[in-house]
Amino acid sequence: MKYSDEELVRQLPGFKNGYMAVNGTELHYVEGGEGNPIILLPGWPQTWWAYHKVMPILATKFKVIAIDIRGMGSSHKPMEGYDKKNMALDVYMLVDKLGYNSVAIAGHDIGAHVAYSFAAQFKEVTSNLIMLDTPHPDPSMYSLPMLPIPGLDYTYPWWVAFNQVKNLPEQLLEGKMDIVTEWIFSQMLQDKDCVSEFDKKVYASAYNTADAIRASNAWYQAFGQDINDSKSYTKLTMPVCAVGGTGYDMLQGALQGQAEDLQLFRLDGCGHFILEEQPDIVAGIIMEFLQRQLT
Repeated sequence: MKYSDEELVRQLPGFKNGYMAVNGTELHYVEGGEGNPIILLPGWPQTWWAYHKVMPILATKFKVIAIDIRGMGSSHKPMEGYDKKNMALDVYMLVDKLGYNSVAIAGHDIGAHVAYSFAAQFKEVTSNLIMLDTPHPDPSMYSLPMLPIPGLDYTYPWWVAFNQVKNLPEQLLEGKMDIVTEWIFSQMLQDKDCVSEFDKKVYASAYNTADAIRASNAWYQAFGQDINDSKSYTKLTMPVCAVGGTGYDMLQGALQGQAEDLQLFRLDGCGHFILEEQPDIVAGIIMEFLQRQLT
């Protein structure tokens, strides 16, 4: 298949696919490079391929492991377990089975939710946390507007509510996720060409089945539990790096009270998908942040 992981990984010399049974499910991951490990977690509506521009750069200095989180891509899509606390346990068990006792972890979008929960729960194995354009769910999400606010220049996040609905989205969207991904990327990028037509087809094909839509929507349906879980998390003590485009202000507001050692980076002229729009800059920030901790 043109968009299979086997075909995609051929475009990244030195990387290979892996699969691991963990926590009652199975995760797919792509690994390459040598050195201290960094875990990369993507979000909706993407897969591990979201990191394909930065993975070769990071692999020059680090062991890179990009994971399809529970319900994503080639990972299994069980009927339950989509709260981020449990999804972080998936990742922790994968890290443990791979034999690492300390990792840096980075997440974008839903992956940032999981990365934050991982760091909050497993401080002893988290050397560094990198949050990319998205904070963890908190009570402010209950105040998201039901209607677009007149006069504000922003992308109204209708999908957050739509993805809460059970059973209906997969009936409407099965085989049609290219419509959704095309709209999302057209609205949430400054540079509209940085996500190629090939990339869009990779993502649409990964979300086109009823099971894939159900599973990815379950990430959103767990937000209430995620918000409750966040109240039990103590302040992060490891170094935290937050890199934001349009999500910078949300990251700043959320993390300033949650992290003892925080570095913030704003990307100008950049939308939500910062890994595609400014991959060299994002990779450079991550590498400098991690290498600073090693000196």
